[in-house]
Amino acid sequence: MSAQQDPLVSGDSSTPQDSLDAATQATRSLQGLSTELTARVPQLLEAMRSVGTGLELHSTLDRICETAAELADARYAAIGVVDDEGDGLSDFVTYGVTVEEAAAIGRLPDGHKGLLGALIRDPEPLRLADLTADPRFAGFPAHHPPMRTFLGVPIRVQGKIFGNLYLAEKNGGGEFNDYDLHMLRVLATEAGIAIGNARLYEEARQRERWIDGSVAVTTALLSGGDVDDALTVVAEQARRLADSAAGMVLLPTEDGGLEIAAVSSDRPGEALGKVMPSESPIVGLLLGGESVFVSDSATDPRMITKLSARYGPSMLLPLHSGGRVMGALATPRARGAKTFTEAERTLATQFASQAALALVMAESQRDRERLAVYEDRDRIARDLHDLVIQRLFATGMMLESAQRRSVVPEVQEGVGKAVDELDVTIQEIRTAIFALQQGPAEAPSGLRTKVLREINMAAVPLGFKPSHHFVGPVDALVGELTGKNLIAALREALSNAFRHAEASRIEVVVDATAVLDDGQRAVRLTVADDGVGIPEGGRRSGLRNLGRRAEALGGSSTYGPGLGEDGGGTTVVWEAPL
Repeated sequence: MSAQQDPLVSGDSSTPQDSLDAATQATRSLQGLSTELTARVPQLLEAMRSVGTGLELHSTLDRICETAAELADARYAAIGVVDDEGDGLSDFVTYGVTVEEAAAIGRLPDGHKGLLGALIRDPEPLRLADLTADPRFAGFPAHHPPMRTFLGVPIRVQGKIFGNLYLAEKNGGGEFNDYDLHMLRVLATEAGIAIGNARLYEEARQRERWIDGSVAVTTALLSGGDVDDALTVVAEQARRLADSAAGMVLLPTEDGGLEIAAVSSDRPGEALGKVMPSESPIVGLLLGGESVFVSDSATDPRMITKLSARYGPSMLLPLHSGGRVMGALATPRARGAKTFTEAERTLATQFASQAALALVMAESQRDRERLAVYEDRDRIARDLHDLVIQRLFATGMMLESAQRRSVVPEVQEGVGKAVDELDVTIQEIRTAIFALQQGPAEAPSGLRTKVLREINMAAVPLGFKPSHHFVGPVDALVGELTGKNLIAALREALSNAFRHAEASRIEVVVDATAVLDDGQRAVRLTVADDGVGIPEGGRRSGLRNLGRRAEALGGSSTYGPGLGEDGGGTTVVWEAPL
């Protein structure tokens, strides 16, 4: 019996609105049919009721397979879900195939050839007495269980082809008959309704997860914490929500490329700092505000970096807000993983836009805070210059006058030393004033001078200047990425010493001749103080930040006793390979 002659289900793409309508339609269509078919109506209605329960999509597909096999007395059942392009399968759910058999078969069918491919290209009911004799049959993979009789019908969801429902191996050795076909087509109609409901539920849950992720990102970015930590939150949330192998945030470089600034993956150190060069066509698209979706990163000719070879489907999304592209977000999946659905692409694009807006807001907030700091620094610099230095200078002149009037040599010598100390103090205050007035754009490029600048900046809130020592050609040996992280680690260590240590002495050592335990040449930063040390149960967020920075570069960060009596205080050692 052909699809056009089937009195149960019409060949159009209309879909009943709910299970009751489908059951009523199916029951009416059975009137006038044979006694055998009519006698199976209760079984069909029970099968329809079973299929319609539950909302989770994959469990719904499992339930449809099992119900279809029981209804038609088949040994095997499967549902092939058609992908977004409509020329292959994005998922394949089976019933009757054991876990061991599935593992032995290996990769699931892709639907590009054979009978499964034919049903995708021509979604009409298909009944075969021996599928191996059909000219479209392309053979079974190794370890596939033998199958002969076959029955397949399309499943439509809201008028569109969702996939196909397959049955194989009628129990008892017989063939699938017209009654089995009728029952299966009615069940496919009900399955379309159940799948539609499950899809809506799954999409609602998925949207909720992405919204929660956007909230987490916005909260992290606006919390006023470290920028690198906030970008890491973006990468972590994107990886989790997209169910990808990695999440990466890329920021523009001076030469027009994109550098990976934050990574969430099993091996972040291998990706952090890698650059997509400006000649990559994908970089041009991303910086132009266009999203890029790649089906296989390892084979796509546009993916020209070595890092791409280990990944499969990928989403690369611009982080743009208000016409400004701030960077990009990448969520690559492992090789062989399923491609991103249209819904996932839409939600990820919205997430990237929300993350970009949060980045803009966070940047504005940091600009306001930075402006307030600069204004405060200018005020401090003016006060130091107009009040403190002038008073010290006047005091020095008074002492010099007293020195000239004194006739006692010891007094003259002591006053002279005091005047010399005042001169040194005035010079140090002038250095601090210069550091306070220096903006970030004026920062020198050498690592040595950047370290000195951080030390001079820390001297103002500390009330004294930490001592420093350099070992080896620091500027020549330490690369830009490592140097940038070393400066951030130094800033974190000095900040911890100022806020928590109550130290009176701090020593900073940068050693570019250090060697790691595995023999690699490294740079080692040591910051030691004589403060109160790290209390038991105290916060460790700053130390964790130091550890993450070092580990991302393949190094480490440790701490131990300090410079005080009996090891009082804290010594932080941060090191990374050159």
